[in-house]
Amino acid sequence: MTLTIDNLQKCYGEKVALDISHLDIASGELVGLVGNNGAGKTTLLRLVLDLIKATRGRVLSGDDDVATTETWKQYTGSFIDGRFLVDFYTPEEYFTLIARLYGITDEERDSRLEAFRPLMHDEILGTGKFLRDFSEGNRQKVGIMGAMLIRPKVLLLDEPFNYLDPSSQIVVARLIQQMCRELGTTVLISSHNLSFVADISTRILLLERGRLIKDLPNDGGSATAELNTYFTAEA
Repeated sequence: MTLTIDNLQKCYGEKVALDISHLDIASGELVGLVGNNGAGKTTLLRLVLDLIKATRGRVLSGDDDVATTETWKQYTGSFIDGRFLVDFYTPEEYFTLIARLYGITDEERDSRLEAFRPLMHDEILGTGKFLRDFSEGNRQKVGIMGAMLIRPKVLLLDEPFNYLDPSSQIVVARLIQQMCRELGTTVLISSHNLSFVADISTRILLLERGRLIKDLPNDGGSATAELNTYFTAEA
């Protein structure tokens, strides 16, 4: 599924949080969003998900304007932060809720969850704990699994490697790559972790002060040197 950013701007009073004239993300691309704090990465993701209203412009998911249609929600998976979770649910209840919302049978839900076993480390299912009682790392895992459970055509993740131990970061990176490769999912991830972004992304967008300043192809990690040069100069 393609994503199109058209004359998109978000302002808070006189402060411009995001201003992108045009951006196309092709179906099946795995795109990394990088930039310093306040660059506009999360703002862009929230606009793509219609969680905040644009001051100007629009976001198209395929032919769907995300601000005026609902169809895109049926094929879009996302996890921005812990507020996406239902804290008084167990993981089993949370995954069942998602499955029912997206018309996934209990049998298919369980089958799909098996793919996430390497990420769970026997700490997610069967614990009897509510999500509010989980560590930040395990809450992050549940959120990511929930977003991927629907096998979306579009997947948006904000800082998916936060709170995760090194082995879990590697597993999440592999799962994202696998979904993109096998299902043709269009993936947009925001991260401060340049090494993981450079390892898995086919393209990297560098934002600064709400503007897109570099759009870098990343064949074989080719964007790494340019990104390192940029952030070293900013330090």
